[in-house]
Amino acid sequence: MIRKIVAAVVLTLAVASGAVAAGPATQSKLNPVKAQEARKYPVIVLYSVSWCPHCREAKEYFAKNNIPFTNRDVEQDAQAMTLLTGKYKSQSIPVIVLGAGPNEVVMHGFSPETFQANLRKALAKK
Repeated sequence: MIRKIVAAVVLTLAVASGAVAAGPATQSKLNPVKAQEARKYPVIVLYSVSWCPHCREAKEYFAKNNIPFTNRDVEQDAQAMTLLTGKYKSQSIPVIVLGAGPNEVVMHGFSPETFQANLRKALAKK
């Protein structure tokens, strides 16, 4: 029994000393090309739910085309649900908001063509 306790203590000390020796993790570097590319887009917020095929299509389109966006799952985020139903007067998803404040363009539903048209509108308001 004492051997097991000693072995557990030694193992714990070995693991702890290894973690200390490793030092702090370094932060990953931001790819400057991707950062510059992201600046050409307005702020994009996608109001979605995990099970929605149209929401999934929008997320995949954004990822495939390196379009930066923030996903707000309205089933997980009560504040997002309040914005969706209150400010954006929607009971359906996805809702995509491009830009912010008086310059925002609100899009209900998703298709690549409609997104591109709304993106042009949002960029013109910028």
